[in-house]
Amino acid sequence: MSGAFKSREEHRRATELEEARKAGLAPAELDEDGNEINPHIPQFMAAAPWYLSQNSKPGLKHQKAWGPGERQGDEWYKRGVKTFQAAKFRKGACENCGAMSHKRKDCVERPRKVGAEKTNKNIAADELIQVHSFDLGFDGKRDRYNGFDAGDYTRVVDRFDRAEQLKQEVAKKKELERAYRKAHRGGGDVPDDKSDDDEDSDGDDGGGAKVEDADAKGFMKVTKRVRTAGGGASMTVRNLRIREDTAKYLRNLDLSSAYYDPKTRSMRENPTPHSDPSEQFFLGDNVKRKTGDTLGFERLNDHAFDAYKKGQEIHMQAAPSQAELLYQQYRKKKDTLTGATKNSILEKYGNAAAADPAPEGLLLGQTENYMEYDRAGRIIKGEEKAAAKSRYEENVLEQNHKAVWGSFWQSGQWGYSCCRSFQKNSYCTGVRGIEAAAASADQMRENLAAREAAMDAAKQQEEAAEAEAAAAAAAGTAGKKKENPFATKAKDLWGGEVEEDVQLDPSKLMEALRKEDQRLKAGGAGAVEEGDGGGGERKRGYHVDHEVDVTEEDMEAYRMKRQRKDDPMNDAGTKGYDLV
Repeated sequence: MSGAFKSREEHRRATELEEARKAGLAPAELDEDGNEINPHIPQFMAAAPWYLSQNSKPGLKHQKAWGPGERQGDEWYKRGVKTFQAAKFRKGACENCGAMSHKRKDCVERPRKVGAEKTNKNIAADELIQVHSFDLGFDGKRDRYNGFDAGDYTRVVDRFDRAEQLKQEVAKKKELERAYRKAHRGGGDVPDDKSDDDEDSDGDDGGGAKVEDADAKGFMKVTKRVRTAGGGASMTVRNLRIREDTAKYLRNLDLSSAYYDPKTRSMRENPTPHSDPSEQFFLGDNVKRKTGDTLGFERLNDHAFDAYKKGQEIHMQAAPSQAELLYQQYRKKKDTLTGATKNSILEKYGNAAAADPAPEGLLLGQTENYMEYDRAGRIIKGEEKAAAKSRYEENVLEQNHKAVWGSFWQSGQWGYSCCRSFQKNSYCTGVRGIEAAAASADQMRENLAAREAAMDAAKQQEEAAEAEAAAAAAAGTAGKKKENPFATKAKDLWGGEVEEDVQLDPSKLMEALRKEDQRLKAGGAGAVEEGDGGGGERKRGYHVDHEVDVTEEDMEAYRMKRQRKDDPMNDAGTKGYDLV
């Protein structure tokens, strides 16, 4: 495909030339070999890929096989060639036949009662082992007639010719005998053997019928494309339609009778509704609608409708699986109740039919169940007992799921493919659940990224502070460093992390305990502080404006004085202290 730039005028002229070639007003374009190119070939087929460098000329040359051609010749593996015939058994040879070209497990000869290793007799000849490999293409490797010798088929032809010649001689001999009997029957020289004449006539008629039907062989067979389990296959099927049957559209020629659809070859209504039912052989295609699984589906709909009328929350269209499950439970209970009633009646009155022997058909496993098959062998009428695939229930959908558990796999976990939930027996949320899970994952990734960025920034600040402190200590100005009044330590924040090796000042701790006792006596969070007007934090003076930092000693005093209501030792009269 050419990558050169085309102007608008060049593109317009190319389009007009293409339309003219398609209309037949301009000569067709030629490829590299001088062959005309069909102008109706699409561009994506005529244009060669850029990596083939086809000189930017369109054509179908790049569509052909460009690899080396297949081997042409009559060479093939030699079959049945013997190389050497030994007189006695050799070491390392086959223990069964005595050949050196294979071992006992690869021997194709019939296993002998006593092998050639023991008897040293009937030593088989060595086969020719060819190491040469032939360069065959894709079709050559899969050719079933590759290496076939046509001369081998001459033996089959000769045998067939000899059989035909023998048949002709026997037929000619019988014809002469029959003519001789007819000629000498009146004189009494030849006995009148009717049985021989009948046998001869029957044999001659049968042979002549075979010859006459040879040309009509295959008249009742149709070769067509048959859909099979493994794909389409061209095969010969027998035409089951009897030619003497009257066609559907010829049963009633009245224009107002049943409509015949020629496309589907169906006539749904009865073409002769007023005729005697005992003489009607075709009642319309709608009769087939009352056979097969249609009856079961109608019973299921009737059961769902009756259950809904009685107040049960069941709907055939909204929850078909639920309706079918309830119908199965209803049938099971009904069968159980019917069986119990039948058994009670049989126990009370007895069963006279049980004393009679079973019919011969049932003893031989034969039944009168009627079944019809199509040309491909599929059942079109009747029910076939399906074999159980598993001892467990399959394809059971629960909790509004559209797929079974285990239909989805991700990160070592099983789940549902309809909502991608990894929680078994969870309610299906569908596409919204998938979107919510994706949004939650994105939010989690963003939070992790923000947390890592914050941790990196804090680490950088600590490293910068340490470096600055080290530099100040080296310069002798560590005591004169001016702190940032707006900086907030992590331990001063609510929920901040506190170092484990905190050194507490005993004097400050005692002062903090005294203040904590005063706060508890005052009752609540309104602690009595200095400078707050004697009324606590909530009752401080108007002009008091200061903040009190919480120190490690204050936190320790709060922990020591805190009361735990769930402590079982509070009711023991020890006021929180353990009895040792």
